[in-house]
Amino acid sequence: MSDILRRGRLASVPDEEIIEYTSSMSADKWIFNSDVLVDLAHTVMLKERNVIKAEDCQKILEGLLKIREEGIEKLDHTYEDIHISLESRLIDMAGEDVGGRMHSGRSRNDEVATCIRLTLRDEMLLIMEDLINLRNTLIDVASENVDTLMPGFTHLQHAQPTTLAHHLTAHANAVGRDFERTRDCYSRVNMSPLGAAAFASTGFDLDRERTRTLLGFDGIVENSMDAVSSRDFLIETAAVFANLMINLSKIAEELVIWSTSEFSFIELDDRYASTSSIMPQKKNPDTAELLRGKSGVAIGSLMSLISICKALPLSYNRDLQEATPNIWRSLKTTKTSVRVMAGMIATMKINKENMAGLATAGFTTATELADTMVRICDIPFRTAHQIVGVLARGNGEPTLGEIDAVAHNVIGESLSGRGLTEQMVNEALDPTMNVRKRTVTGGPSPAAMQQLISNCRTRSTEDENRLNKLKANVDSAMEALFSVVDDCMSD
Repeated sequence: MSDILRRGRLASVPDEEIIEYTSSMSADKWIFNSDVLVDLAHTVMLKERNVIKAEDCQKILEGLLKIREEGIEKLDHTYEDIHISLESRLIDMAGEDVGGRMHSGRSRNDEVATCIRLTLRDEMLLIMEDLINLRNTLIDVASENVDTLMPGFTHLQHAQPTTLAHHLTAHANAVGRDFERTRDCYSRVNMSPLGAAAFASTGFDLDRERTRTLLGFDGIVENSMDAVSSRDFLIETAAVFANLMINLSKIAEELVIWSTSEFSFIELDDRYASTSSIMPQKKNPDTAELLRGKSGVAIGSLMSLISICKALPLSYNRDLQEATPNIWRSLKTTKTSVRVMAGMIATMKINKENMAGLATAGFTTATELADTMVRICDIPFRTAHQIVGVLARGNGEPTLGEIDAVAHNVIGESLSGRGLTEQMVNEALDPTMNVRKRTVTGGPSPAAMQQLISNCRTRSTEDENRLNKLKANVDSAMEALFSVVDDCMSD
C-alpha cells in the first residue's frame, strides 16, 4: 500500500465512492498556502529545538518551497486531505528518512486548525479593507446629496421628509459596525493552536511560542484539547458575516425597490443590470436581487456550523471537517457581496427630481405641523397629534381655516387665536424647512449631516489605521519567517 497514512494500521483501501465521501481536498484548496507556511514554521522550530538535524531541515524546507511553487495541482488528490497529500509529495522529493521527520510532534488536528485560522485571518483582513471602501463610497455619495430631498419611510409607508444623505449615512454607520465586529472577531481568530498535536500535546520539546511568532499569531490557544477541538471562532466569524450580509440585503432591497417605475429614485449602471429574454424594454436590477438572495447563503452557513458543532464531545471529531466548507462558502459570498455593493452605490444614477417630488407624498410633513402647533399654541403634543390626525383623513395639505375648524371640535377654540399663522402652516408643510429644523445630532439637517459625514470620515480613517497595523504585523511575521527559512537553508 502506497498511502503513507493507512499502510500501518489499515490493510485495505476505500473504494472511489468512500474516498470522495470522506475527502476534504475540494475545500482544502483554500488552505494550501497556509499549510505550507505552517510546515515551514514547524520545521524551523523542530530544527531550533534539536528535534531534527540541520541538514534534514534544509532538505525539508527546500521541498516545501518547491511544493509551494508547483501549487496544489501537483499534489495527489486521491488522499483524503491536503496535509497527507503534501507530506506524501515531500517524501517523494526528499525521501522518507528526511521528509518523514517533518510531522514529528504534530497531528493533523492542530495542523488543520492552524491552517484554517491562518487563511481566515488573511481573508478577514481583505474583507475589512473592502468594508472601509464600501463605507467610504456611501459617505462620498451622501456628501454629494446633503440637500437631496426624499421621503423617509416606516413600514415602507411615507413617513417624514429626509435626505438621501441621511439615508445613506444610516447604512454607512451599519457598515462601520460590521467592520468593528469583524475586527473584534479577528482577535479571537488570530490565535495559534499549533503544538497541541492530537489533543494531549507531545513528548517532543516543542516551542509553541516560537511557531506563534513565526506565523504572526497574536497569542496561543493555551489548552491543547481546546486548541484542536474548538471551532467557536468559525461560528463567531460566520455570525459576523451573516450580520453583515443582512445589512447588505437591506440596501439591496432598497435598490431593487428604488429601481421600479413606481419609485424611480435610482437607476443602476448597466454593469449591474440584466434584460429579459422576451421583453426587450426590461432593465432588471438582477445583481441587487442576487445579493439579496445570497444573504441566505451566509445565514445558511451559520446554521450549518452551529448544527455541526452542537454537542460534540471533546476533543477532535471528524464532524469538524464538514464545518470548514461552510465558512469558506460564507466568506466568498460575503467578500464578493461587499465589493459588488460598493460598485452599485458608486455608479448608480440618482433621480433627484423624482425623490424630491415624492418627499411630501402621503402628508409626510404632518409631524412638523403638529410640532408647530405645540411650539406656537402651547397645546399638548397628544392634542396636536389628534388634530393633525383628523386633518390627515382629508385630501391634500390643510389650510389654516381647516386647522381651526378641527381645533374647534377638539379643544373648543381656534389655533389662529393662539398665534398660529398661515405662514407658519406653510413653513411646517415645506419639506425643505422640515429638514432644516431637524438639527438634533444625527438628524437630516444640512448642518447635522455635514457633522455626521465628518465624523464618519474620521472613524473610517481611524479604522483604516487600525487595519494597516494588523496587516503590517502579519506582513512583518511572514517576512521574518522566510528570512529564517533562508538562514536555515544556507547553514
